[in-house]
Amino acid sequence: MQTQKPLTLVDLKNGNLAFKIFPYGDNGHFDHVQRYNYYTVIVNLEGSGKLRSDFSEYDFSGQTMMCFSPYQPFMISSDQNLSGIVLNFHPDFFCIHLHQKEVACNGVLFNNIYQPPFITLTDRDVVIFQGIIEQMQTEMQNAALAQHELLISYLKILLIHGSRLRVEQSPLALAEFPDLKEPFVLQNLKDAIEEHFKTKHSPADYADLLNISPKALARITKNHFNKTLTNMIAERIVIEAKRELYLTSKPVKSIAYELGFNDEFYFSRFFKNNADVSPQLYRETVGFAKAEV
Repeated sequence: MQTQKPLTLVDLKNGNLAFKIFPYGDNGHFDHVQRYNYYTVIVNLEGSGKLRSDFSEYDFSGQTMMCFSPYQPFMISSDQNLSGIVLNFHPDFFCIHLHQKEVACNGVLFNNIYQPPFITLTDRDVVIFQGIIEQMQTEMQNAALAQHELLISYLKILLIHGSRLRVEQSPLALAEFPDLKEPFVLQNLKDAIEEHFKTKHSPADYADLLNISPKALARITKNHFNKTLTNMIAERIVIEAKRELYLTSKPVKSIAYELGFNDEFYFSRFFKNNADVSPQLYRETVGFAKAEV
C-alpha cells in the first residue's frame, strides 16, 4: 500500500466522517463488536481468523474482502497478526441504494442475508484493489477540484469489482450439497422470503409455502446459511426498514405497518433489538429522505 497512515475526509456540513482509509497490522482493531453508522469495506491481506457478524460465525483465511452496512455488528478474532486496509464511507458520501442501477452492490456485497459477508480474493484481485485504493490515497493527500466526485468514481469501481467477484463465486455454494433437492429448496426459500417478508414473519409460514416440515427446513437453513430462519426473516425486515428510514420521510408508524407490524412500539423494539439503535436514532445518524431531496 502507498501509505501507512489513516486518511480521513470530514463532511463540512456536520463535522461527521464522510470517507476514511486506514491500514491495520494486528488483530486489535476489530476484536470487539463494531457497530458503525457508515459502510465498512475491509480488504484483509494476511492472516486468518473468525468473523462474527449478525447472528453467525465464519472462518476466513488470507486474502478476503469483507463488507458491512451501517450498524451491522461484526467482530474479528484471530490468534495471529492480521494486516490489510479498511475503507469507511457514510451513506451521505455514497449511498448504495441511490446508486443501485450503476453499481448493483446492494443485496450482493451489502445487505445479503443469504451468504457470508466476505469474498475470497486471488492475487490478481488484490493487485486490482490495491491499485484502486492507492489512487484514492493519492487523491486524499492532494486535494484538488472535484475531489469527492473522483473518490466516488474510484469507490464505484472498487464496489463493481467486488460485486462481480461475489456473483462469480456464488454458484459454488450450491456444489456443497450432494442432495440435489436442497439447492431447489434454498432458491425457493430465498424467493419466498423476498416475496413475503413484509407479511409472513414466522418460520412455519415458509415451511407451509414450501410444503416442507419446519424441522427439515430449519436443518437446511442452518446448514447452508449458518443462521436460523427466524434470524434470516428478521434481518430481511430490518434491511427494508433501514432502506425506508434512509430514503423516505415516512413516519415510523407507516413503515411499521408496511412491514406487517400493527404496533409501532413493538416494531421499534424489534428494530432496536436487531439493529442496536432505535429507528429515530438510525435516521439521525445515517440520514433520511435522501430519495426526496
